[in-house]
Amino acid sequence: MSIEPPLITLPLYRLAHSRTGDKGNISNISVIAGKPEYFPLLKAQLTEAALLDWFAFRQPSLIQRYTIESIHALNFVLHDILDGGVNDALNLDTHGKALSFHLLDYPIRLDSKLAESVPDIST
Repeated sequence: MSIEPPLITLPLYRLAHSRTGDKGNISNISVIAGKPEYFPLLKAQLTEAALLDWFAFRQPSLIQRYTIESIHALNFVLHDILDGGVNDALNLDTHGKALSFHLLDYPIRLDSKLAESVPDIST
């Protein structure tokens, strides 16, 4: 009988970084795993449904996920999330970079043994 290590929760920014782009009323957010061994966790937990829930306050009409295995990355296309587009929106905080910071705060569950390999960015 094997004993599973306990699960802990870390924010996504401890495991990955992000790049963004905006076009019209669409924001494109990529998430790139910091290490290949983190990628299966990201694929399992950063689903289209999970992101629809995470960004519910912005009411996207659709979120599409594209997986790029060769670079351990996920690319999300978020439709109708920019209040009509960066140039039309009155809210200055709707740009993709602000949305990616919100995404990087997403809680990722991982076992404590894998968590030991996550870099400590507090120092």
